[in-house]
Amino acid sequence: MNNNELNERRLQATPRGIGVMCGFYADKAENATLWDVEGNEVIDFAAGIAVLNTGHRHPKVVAAIEKQLHAFTHTAYQIVPYEGYVALAERINARVPIQGPAKTAFFSTGAEAVENAVKIARAYTRRPGLITFSGAFHGRTFMTMALTGKVAPYKLGFGPFPGSVYHALYPSPLHGVTTAEALKSLERIFKADIAPDQVAAIIIEPVQGEGGFNVSPADFMQALRAICDTHNILLIADEVQTGFARTGKLFSMEHHSVQPDMITMAKSLAGGMPLSAVAGRAEVMDAPAPGGLGGTYAGNPLAIAAAHAVLDVIDEEELCARAAQLGEQLVTLLNAARADCPAIADIRAQGSMVAVEFIDPHTGEPSPEFTRQVQEKALQAGLLLLSCGVYGNVIRFLYPLTIPDAQFRKALDILSAALTR
Repeated sequence: MNNNELNERRLQATPRGIGVMCGFYADKAENATLWDVEGNEVIDFAAGIAVLNTGHRHPKVVAAIEKQLHAFTHTAYQIVPYEGYVALAERINARVPIQGPAKTAFFSTGAEAVENAVKIARAYTRRPGLITFSGAFHGRTFMTMALTGKVAPYKLGFGPFPGSVYHALYPSPLHGVTTAEALKSLERIFKADIAPDQVAAIIIEPVQGEGGFNVSPADFMQALRAICDTHNILLIADEVQTGFARTGKLFSMEHHSVQPDMITMAKSLAGGMPLSAVAGRAEVMDAPAPGGLGGTYAGNPLAIAAAHAVLDVIDEEELCARAAQLGEQLVTLLNAARADCPAIADIRAQGSMVAVEFIDPHTGEPSPEFTRQVQEKALQAGLLLLSCGVYGNVIRFLYPLTIPDAQFRKALDILSAALTR
């Protein structure tokens, strides 16, 4: 079976709403390398959309899953609990940048984590309102689509969405949005749309994912914390994409001097297995009544075992430090490329959460066309890249943090050629 034959089968068997980026089909993978069904090799700088910080099939993750597989695969934690779930909650509670005692609940997807954070926030505050930001991405369920600040392709044709959700501006110097202007937009919401004493939570990505890897300025995060404290609003950090060493810290919020009340996490938490979590201040997490949280597959035993191994690997292989080192190398290359690539408008980075934004150098307008050209050139040379951004004009880099040095250098050479030739 070749790629073309599989593609014909896909078009007949699956709906067009499931968009597929690549024209090749995976056969096997290891660390930062993918092989398709025809034996072609690709360096993976997408990592399943930020899921594989510890790489494809890390031996310790595989061993942990295999060990659990021989014990049991499912009981439903809410019916018959198991020690692995409790132990993982204990480990996360000890690591999250949250003041005071923390508690953690596990789910299956990032959207589930955000949905449950909303439920917890409303149960704790007894308020309906939610504030998020332009460019945000929080998931594909109806509540998380409402929270998401990017229409195409996530919200097209799917409305109406749940109410009591409001979008403030997210700081973006390139697009003329300062911290002061973003805060004014929040004040306008309080004046025009909902009183602050009716807001349950402000939900923010410390570094926006789909929005283009916009990094929250320190003064903006400090101001949000102060606003939340003044009005008894919960601050929720959505770390689904930023978590687990990607930014040079276990959590991106560790780069800030203030702490959230809750953190949502998923993606690289379990090294490719479906697992998400909400961690938060104990009194907040205890607000829902027994039975109010959960799910049939929430905290699946195989995924829990994988997550334990992921935390071990992050510590043993010092992946936070490696994220900072690799990110610095990539940013250096991108800055050097500016001389021969006038389309580069901005380079944004926090650790290995790195992105480059492109414009048409003649008009100054966002250039998704140039972005696609860079992706296509890189893929032809064996490097898989992802785009993002409200205008689709940003390339984000999500390589496994375990990528070998020689392979990383090869990938940077491919990227340099794709930018400058």
